[in-house]
Amino acid sequence: MKGKLVVVSGPSGVGKGTIVKELVRRRADVIESVSCTTRAPREGEVDGREYFFLTKEEFSRRIKEGEFLEYDDHFENYYGTPASFVKKQLESKSVILEIDVKGGLAVKKKMPESVLVMIAPPSLEELRRRLVSRGTETEEQIEKRLSRLEFELKQANEYDFVIVNDELERAIAELSAIVDCEVESK
Repeated sequence: MKGKLVVVSGPSGVGKGTIVKELVRRRADVIESVSCTTRAPREGEVDGREYFFLTKEEFSRRIKEGEFLEYDDHFENYYGTPASFVKKQLESKSVILEIDVKGGLAVKKKMPESVLVMIAPPSLEELRRRLVSRGTETEEQIEKRLSRLEFELKQANEYDFVIVNDELERAIAELSAIVDCEVESK
């Protein structure tokens, strides 16, 4: 493998998607992995770009066939990382995998050479503000996401690096430096 698998996790609304997408936009040697999900596409999402959108039946078949590095039932939908997609991409590039903490730890068990990076919010108040400003979830859904915050942040000690996203450009630069350092140390 020429690239490095970098797993990026953190609470919903922390900005991990923005950080990852901007890093991938700036660097030709880094690609974002595409996960599978059974949730409905959000406005503007394209099958095969943000996610591979699957039926629950198709997702279950793939679980039975061992096609995922990790998978989980999260907020009443399944999410999973297709192993073949990731391994193919690693032949030529580093791969960023943006998944939840539980999935990140599962990937580390299957691929111990992967690097885990936690994106943390500067504060609970700022995280709540970001979730509300997205305008994509109900208050009940926001509360459900915030209730996972404590669990997710407690797992930070299992991660190789923690980046506090209090300033976007700095957070992007830190993630980029981690990718460089890890690829060079292979």
